[in-house]
Amino acid sequence: MSDTLPTGVRLGLDWGKARIGVAACDASGMLAYPVETVTAVPDPYGRLLALVDDYRPAAIVMGLPVTLAGEAGVAAEAILAHAARLARLVAPLGVYVVDERLTTSQATKQLRAAGRDARRQRAVVDQVAAVAIVEQVLDTERGGGRVQARRVEPAEPEEEV
Repeated sequence: MSDTLPTGVRLGLDWGKARIGVAACDASGMLAYPVETVTAVPDPYGRLLALVDDYRPAAIVMGLPVTLAGEAGVAAEAILAHAARLARLVAPLGVYVVDERLTTSQATKQLRAAGRDARRQRAVVDQVAAVAIVEQVLDTERGGGRVQARRVEPAEPEEEV
């Protein structure tokens, strides 16, 4: 099942255990660009809410790390929990998840090809992966296809991670 993403500015999140890469696109959906890397622990929500205030997106798009077989594992369940909490905090703004298979490995390869060594690329690889998530959405829309996205229902406070 797929939900329709609103057009306009979208914030993309590549949520990892230690860091969250953040990217955005312009209101016309022509250009995706890196924003920053947010520390994921202990509590990234304050900074993410400030970014929502700054960018005023039409939607937030989070990468969902499914397996190569398309199944949700432990990592995907953790992302869904974070997405549900974020959805509660930014309601009525929608938080959507999209398949992000291989975005981090693609980002790492791009940075390596650009001559960034492993130590220096750690600081930006999450942002590049977030850009890849937003670009995936934009490319699908430009091609006339329907983005395979699922809107995440807001969590009840006791369900939060």
